[in-house]
Amino acid sequence: MKIKLIYPKWPKLSRQTEFHLPPHGPVCFAAAVPDNIDLSFCDENVEELDFSEKVDLVAISAMLTCQIPRGWDIADRYRSEGTPVIFGGIGTMLHHEETMKHADSVFLGEAEGRFGEVISDLQNGKLKKVYNYVLDFPDTKLIGPARRSILNRELYNYRGVQMVDLIHASRGCRFNCFPCCTPFLGGRQFRPRNIQSVVEELKGINNNRLFFVDNSMAQDDNWEKELFSALIPLKKKWISHPIKDDDEILDLAAKAGCWYVYQAIFDTSDYIRKRVKRLQERGIGVEGTIILGMDDHDEDYIKRLVDFLLEINLDLAEFTILTPFPHTPIRATLEEENRIIHNDWVHYTGGEVVFKPALMSADKLQEMYYYAWNTFYKDCSQEVRMAQLFLKVLEKEKAEGTYQRTRLRGDGWKGIKKGERSK
Repeated sequence: MKIKLIYPKWPKLSRQTEFHLPPHGPVCFAAAVPDNIDLSFCDENVEELDFSEKVDLVAISAMLTCQIPRGWDIADRYRSEGTPVIFGGIGTMLHHEETMKHADSVFLGEAEGRFGEVISDLQNGKLKKVYNYVLDFPDTKLIGPARRSILNRELYNYRGVQMVDLIHASRGCRFNCFPCCTPFLGGRQFRPRNIQSVVEELKGINNNRLFFVDNSMAQDDNWEKELFSALIPLKKKWISHPIKDDDEILDLAAKAGCWYVYQAIFDTSDYIRKRVKRLQERGIGVEGTIILGMDDHDEDYIKRLVDFLLEINLDLAEFTILTPFPHTPIRATLEEENRIIHNDWVHYTGGEVVFKPALMSADKLQEMYYYAWNTFYKDCSQEVRMAQLFLKVLEKEKAEGTYQRTRLRGDGWKGIKKGERSK
């Protein structure tokens, strides 16, 4: 039997430097596919989809809301030619009722130990319309190394520099942040993987730079300390979502190779200022994730917020517009208040206004979104700031003797002056 796994293309943020990371969902799913299945993979974000390949089943992995419409288009074409299609991934879970109109089957939930049932049903001509494992989680012992062999690694580089590999050490999230759908997708219980299993997976990744995509690293202090301690001997460099603002944990993270973190910046308080400073003092860069369009945001507030980000010398900033994704607390609130403008999912990118803001018009919020990107990166482009972070990590690797030569074109990052490289 042959399965074609497809990761549909989606629209990128207009002001963000475009680069492509090797996707995590498909390689985790691929690890759950029985070994006797012939599996091919296409990431439509980096390669053209070949519809002529003959397969027994098309599996579409959708992560994002704005990715779902393209997935439907792909599925409709395959099904019109008689090829059955199954959807999975967190985007499918958020839009499963609509997706069922475009699919022979939808798989909801985590696939470890479960996808063999789908194969058996397909072979027996009894493919179910829905395989529902929402909030019915497999034992974390079943989570093995992601199947990265399906990736064409040559396609995941930026200007010749190999991009980070994605990995996770836990699932679920005990927090319940208002714009997030993780409680619906992964549950409110923190579910850590066995740390030694994570370490063994890391050892098998031929890349010195990684991205822990866990929802939050700061869910259990003892686990966080144990994980970071186990990472130190590997001498890898890694990125993650927030880590605990604790002296011991921050010091361990730095020793373990923490390169930079994504830090939500939700106000202009001394708490945020100190948190950013404490990370940077340990050589850890900070990429602020900033949501615009909260009910207390007006034009002046956003301007002050951008000024604050520049003042605290944030390394990078990623601005998004508050987006009411399905199964999030904020969507329930905005629906009740009749403030959703439309449900054209391809525009739910985080870069377009799809609801009625409280203190400004939708057009003004869109304008302020562009203002934030343009103003923060006015004196130093996002491309250059990204390059500076990469160059810093290369310097650390060289100092530690772990540097793996990357395929830089010419003299490295185009557009970076030699004087900027040592900053």
